[in-house]
Amino acid sequence: MEEDDILDGQGSSEGPQQRPQSLMLTFFGNHVLDEGDLCVYSGSIIDVLGRVGVGEQAVRSTLTRMVNRGLLRRQREGRKMFFGLTPQATRVLEDGRVRIWQQGAVNDDWDGSWTLLGFSLPDSWKRQRHDLRSRLTWSGFGALFSGLWIAPGKVDVAAVVAELGLADHVKIFHAQADDATDIAQMIHGAWDLESIAARYVTFDKRWTAQLDAGAGDDPIGTRLRLVSEWLWTIRTDPRLPARHLPPDWPARPAQETFRRVAEHTERPARLMARDLLETTQLR
Repeated sequence: MEEDDILDGQGSSEGPQQRPQSLMLTFFGNHVLDEGDLCVYSGSIIDVLGRVGVGEQAVRSTLTRMVNRGLLRRQREGRKMFFGLTPQATRVLEDGRVRIWQQGAVNDDWDGSWTLLGFSLPDSWKRQRHDLRSRLTWSGFGALFSGLWIAPGKVDVAAVVAELGLADHVKIFHAQADDATDIAQMIHGAWDLESIAARYVTFDKRWTAQLDAGAGDDPIGTRLRLVSEWLWTIRTDPRLPARHLPPDWPARPAQETFRRVAEHTERPARLMARDLLETTQLR
């Protein structure tokens, strides 16, 4: 299973149309990930996701599908059904948490190194090729050539390759570019900078208005949309070295907007979740 299946929404540079599964995992990342072995009542989940436009039937079918995919576990308490995270979902959410809250969208401290990954798969392995490319994109890689991908910095991608069962078909190197290589030109060829930039511009415009409104009457729904849309925005951004990007690169102002709205909504959303969510300990 690849991260884009789990975390990405559908849409274009005009903005995301979030999948219920993406919103669901964002909900668990916001309110369960840091709480230990906690399960949430399905009725509470229906309430919160309803605030961002996901209907009850869609929530219920998404919960069932995510249990079947090994992303959620369910636990019955009397006549109520509760849902908690599996180790697989925890890994995905912890990875997303690093991307969102720790790394940031702007790479000012690049050390000049690159990770190169070459692969050769049989023509019939279409699914394996799709899975590998999806995971590489999430890990910050761009296609230098059809079977040679590159990412800034030293990326530990061996575990991803092993998880996909492709270790015998992949070679990984860490290197630096020769002086003859035009890095800025290479970046423009390996990544769709216009599309990445458009996501940041759209996010910034959408959420700047929210700064004037504060947390509003529904901070838990606002924060769910905020984090989910930010994750959609950064998903295809490999955090390219800032010094090789255009001087007006929009990631920086968009990130500042995200962090300011996040700061305004964090405490109100947490207090609202305490009153709204019915939870129990995972057995």
